[in-house]
Amino acid sequence: MGHGGRSASRPGAWLLAVALVFIAAVAWAQTFPPLTGRIVDQAGILSPEAKADIEPKLVELETKSGIQLVVATVSSLDGQAIEPYANELFRAWRLGEATQNNGVLLLVAPNERRVRIEVGYGLEGTLTDALSSVIIANAITPRFKAGDFSGGVVRGVDDIITVLTTDASEWAARPDLRLDRQPEAGPPDWLLIAGFFGFFALFTISPGFRRLVMNVMFALLVTSGSGRSGGFGGGRGGGGFGGGGGGFSGGGGSSGGGGASGSW
Repeated sequence: MGHGGRSASRPGAWLLAVALVFIAAVAWAQTFPPLTGRIVDQAGILSPEAKADIEPKLVELETKSGIQLVVATVSSLDGQAIEPYANELFRAWRLGEATQNNGVLLLVAPNERRVRIEVGYGLEGTLTDALSSVIIANAITPRFKAGDFSGGVVRGVDDIITVLTTDASEWAARPDLRLDRQPEAGPPDWLLIAGFFGFFALFTISPGFRRLVMNVMFALLVTSGSGRSGGFGGGRGGGGFGGGGGGFSGGGGSSGGGGASGSW
C-alpha cells in the first residue's frame, strides 16, 4: 500500500518539475528589456543631451543605408557573460533586415563594467572584430573610466557610423587605425639637438667611430642600389552592405557573434 502511494505521487512530482522549468524559462526570456526605440537606456546612464545627439544619427543611418544601429544599456547581465547576452538580445530584437543581416548593437552593462559591439552577419566584413575592438579601446572605455558614459557612447556611435559609411576597403586595410587617438608627440627638440652635437663630437674625436659610420653608410648605399628594382603592392578588397528600409522594430536580422567586447 505504501508502495502504491509513492507511485501515485510520482506524476505530481513530474508535473511540478515541468511547471518549474517552464516558469524558469519564461522568467529567463523576460530578462531582456523591450525594444522601445533606437536607444534603450534601461540602466539610466545617458543624459538627455546625449540621446538627442545620438537619435538623429541613428535615424539617418537607417534611412540612407538600411543599417539598424541600436544603443542599449542594461542594469544587469543576469549572471551571463556579455558576449552571449548581447548575441541573444540581438536575436531577440531581430536587428537589421532579414535579407541583409545589417544590424549593430552597442551594449553597455555599467554594473558589470562591460561593453560590447555586436555585429550582424552582413556587416562582419565591414565593421570587423578588429575595428570594433579599436573603437571600444580608444573611443569608449577611456571616457567610461572617467565616468563619462554619455560621452563614451556618443563617441562610440560616431566611430561606428564612420566605419559603416566610409570606404570599406580603406578601413579593412587599416585594422590598427586609432579612430579617437591623436598622433603621439615626437621627441623634444632639445633631445634632437643634443643627439646631433653628441654624434658630431664622436665623429670628430674618435677615429674608430668615424670608420664605423663610413662603413655603415657604404653598406647602405650598396644595398639600396641593389634593391631599387623591387617594389610592393597589393589590391584592397572591399566589403559591401545593402540598403533598404528596415523597420524600427527590427527587420528579422541575426548575428553570429561577430564584434568585440571591453571593460573598464
